[in-house]
Amino acid sequence: MQISARVVSAPGQHAVSVRTGDAEQPLAVPPRAGGGSAVNGGEFLMLALATCYANDLYREARRLGMELTQVEVEATASFEGVGLAASDVRYRARVQSPAPPEAVERLLRETDAVAEVHNTLRTGVPVSWVRW
Repeated sequence: MQISARVVSAPGQHAVSVRTGDAEQPLAVPPRAGGGSAVNGGEFLMLALATCYANDLYREARRLGMELTQVEVEATASFEGVGLAASDVRYRARVQSPAPPEAVERLLRETDAVAEVHNTLRTGVPVSWVRW
């Protein structure tokens, strides 16, 4: 399955969309004055981590036969300067469930092991620039 994101930005216009396989959907992202997105790449990276883990919690809860009544995930990182990679990348999650606390702890731990975006960052996968 291929996943992609696209930004088309020019003075007076800004369009963002994401695609998984053949399913494409637009995202409402406001433009930044002077060009580009009002939301920066680091914010989107943290959103990717939080979204991945939240979605995976629901997926893994279904696998384990658990009910979740609420999920909250927060991801943070430090970006110290232009061109520097993020550091101190962390995330935390809070899950509300009628399941016993031990089952919730197991869910959190097992989901951490299979969260795809997290595992991508953990492996340090190369990123290649390709001419259009």
